[in-house]
Amino acid sequence: MTPPQYWLVKSEPDVFSFDDLLAARKKGTHWDGVRNFAARNHLRAMKTGDLVFFYHSSVVPSAIVGVAEVAREAYPDHTALDPADPHYDPKSKRDDPTWFMVDLRAVEALARPISLDEIKKTKGLENMALVRLGRLSVQPVTPREWEIVKNLAGKRERG
Repeated sequence: MTPPQYWLVKSEPDVFSFDDLLAARKKGTHWDGVRNFAARNHLRAMKTGDLVFFYHSSVVPSAIVGVAEVAREAYPDHTALDPADPHYDPKSKRDDPTWFMVDLRAVEALARPISLDEIKKTKGLENMALVRLGRLSVQPVTPREWEIVKNLAGKRERG
């Protein structure tokens, strides 16, 4: 069996928070509305069982707040085909979809949020995609970065 890959997804908590994902724990939710080709490609690379950091963006402080898992691999994002949906894309076609989504299920909230400032100051995380490609909504996380962040979550923040 292949070891899981690690990812990070971003959401503004006033749009969809980790608490919302926790509330949908049994059934999970689809991760739709991604309209960036690099992020879309990351969604398409996700496999069932992969682990995902959930990051609250556009708040102070922006932070990793929880862990989710991929419950269903990439499939066409139906919101791209719905003119009434804010994520509608008139160029997307049902028989040749441009945009994809995955299903995510909450695993656990972190013992404490890990802020972007703390990530930037932590040795071993300086090359993390979150630091280098800040605006990308779906991004890979290396196994080493995953362990460092998980270890940080179990410790009190310094000073």
